[in-house]
Amino acid sequence: MKIGIIGTRGIPNHYGGFEQFAEYLATYLVKKDWEVYVYNSSSHPYKESTFNGVHLIHCYDPEEKTGTIGQFVYDLNCILDSRKKDLDIILQLGYTSSSVWSFLFPKKPLIITNMDGLEWKRSKYSFSVRIFLKFAEKWAAKNSHFLVSDSEGIKKYIDKKYKTDSKFIAYGSNIVSEVDESVLNKFQLEKLQYNMLIARIEPENNIETILDGVVMSNIKLPFLVVGDYNINSFGKRIKEKFKHHKHIIFVGSIYNTHELNSLRYFCNLYFHGHSVGGTNPSLLEAMGSGNLIIAHNNIFNKAVLKENAYYFYAPEDVSYYLNTISKESNSTKINNNLQKIKSDYNIDKINGSYLSYFYECLQKNKSS
Repeated sequence: MKIGIIGTRGIPNHYGGFEQFAEYLATYLVKKDWEVYVYNSSSHPYKESTFNGVHLIHCYDPEEKTGTIGQFVYDLNCILDSRKKDLDIILQLGYTSSSVWSFLFPKKPLIITNMDGLEWKRSKYSFSVRIFLKFAEKWAAKNSHFLVSDSEGIKKYIDKKYKTDSKFIAYGSNIVSEVDESVLNKFQLEKLQYNMLIARIEPENNIETILDGVVMSNIKLPFLVVGDYNINSFGKRIKEKFKHHKHIIFVGSIYNTHELNSLRYFCNLYFHGHSVGGTNPSLLEAMGSGNLIIAHNNIFNKAVLKENAYYFYAPEDVSYYLNTISKESNSTKINNNLQKIKSDYNIDKINGSYLSYFYECLQKNKSS
């Protein structure tokens, strides 16, 4: 079978959750003897034509020059190229800038779309953009043969809104098995003597709320902020706002998995501020790293973590947790999350669920 994966900036992952998911799934499908094509942005640092057996199609992406409009150009180029391939399935990850080109998808392959989160709720977007995203969501839902929801909450919304039966498949992760305490030397940190977050520096990830709480707490342990603060005006403003608080350390993006795993594993408290979307990959990675997680209080995070985390709404909550709890005294929550990764979010299980669903979709289409 031949499958094309679009909607990401490409693999190997140098950006975020969808890219990590695409890397996991694409390499898994190759091992199952599928012919896999992943569309990569021309700005991706990896320029080879293959990655672990996956064919990489590099398409022109002017986003660095033109801003957001470049995403639409990039997705258009990916879809046009897909018309040249004799694909059986196109897996579309998200829809924000691709669903406007739905009418250009080739006719033969099944279009299976992972609907991601509720993009129109993201506070980084203006009112007019949010209106557009509601239409984009509708176009994606109506112009796909099958839909995937990555959380039960998203599934309930999609199924009710579009009178469909989307397939619930979460993201997956692994239990971290190898870490290196010497990684801490690079960042001048000590085991369990720092706290951290990993996220895109965007409003809906509650970065500012968390850091306001860090300042309010008067706890002077280093607080690591992992994420590209130069990617947008919000990130630059946040970096400027907290520049005088020397214990808040903005390290930018880190894509070295070994470093990330080690930093997560040895930290005291891990803050997860994501508030829009379904099952967030970085949350699963934190669970698999044995973190004590303080998460933003919303249905998506609670659906995954349940009672095995602490939850915050406001800076006062963040301050309270920094002053009162520690990783060493919360082994039950940590162990429960590790077990959940093994049983519910194991990456091989999730990949297998996608493979089974692909065959199910092909069979349904054949018999219809």
